Amino acid sequence: MNPRLLVATLALCAAASTWLVAQPPAPAPGAGKGGGKGKGGPPSVSPLTVYHVPTGPAPKMTSGKPDLNGVWQRPYVPDVTRDAGANQKGSGPLPYTEWGKQQFDTYNAENGDYTGACLPFGHSRGMNSPDPIQFMVTDKYFAFLYEQNSWFKVIPIGKEHDPDKVATWFGDSVAHWDGDTLVIDTINFNGYTRLDTNGHPQSDQLHLIEKLTRTDAGHIAYEMTVDDPKTYTKPWTNVRIFTLRTDWEIQEYSCEENNKGLVEGRIKVPNYDGPKK
Repeated sequence: MNPRLLVATLALCAAASTWLVAQPPAPAPGAGKGGGKGKGGPPSVSPLTVYHVPTGPAPKMTSGKPDLNGVWQRPYVPDVTRDAGANQKGSGPLPYTEWGKQQFDTYNAENGDYTGACLPFGHSRGMNSPDPIQFMVTDKYFAFLYEQNSWFKVIPIGKEHDPDKVATWFGDSVAHWDGDTLVIDTINFNGYTRLDTNGHPQSDQLHLIEKLTRTDAGHIAYEMTVDDPKTYTKPWTNVRIFTLRTDWEIQEYSCEENNKGLVEGRIKVPNYDGPKK
């Protein structure tokens, strides 16, 4: 198997199994002769239950800003350069620097992909996952609640970056409203992560800009711009559509449970001795 696809296959299978267990179909009304007035067992469950996406204008918070709260279905994006159905448009070929091209050409998941050791995905790769994600927003904070590994990220709205923070896996994020669009600005990454499952690189100089616009009651337009002068010669963008799922809840998720691939040596731990210069 192509080494780049090995981890993608493992991740997708794991996500699919969680999806099937965590998201049972909604119960359908009983079909008995009593017109639903009986006191028998629970109503039947139809595997063909169709979810109807909410329609109408985007709801507002009391502040007048769009309400981004909810559990959202997002497209799986293992490769940020390629389209993934109607709800995700890839960036196309990436404008590598010499360093960035070397990082991509020498990447081999079989030689130690950090996610195989259950290390944090990093924000970009975490946003590319196919599992549900919940957004929580108030006047002062916005939060990503990833189902993946039960991670979360809380972002202040209307504040500046703290220059004294140490570099992290998910970076230092602040947000502000630009009209009805929430703009999230993230810097100060530790440089240990990849942008996607396919291994497209990033460095500790990554500046990630995300824009979330609630276009109607059932959808959010999401735009991610990568500005990483060490890895790419110019910024580039990937866009997606998220769909509200009022019938879903995010579930507990632990990467460590039954990770036999790591214990038995099929997955190698990355040899980290600091970010590659």
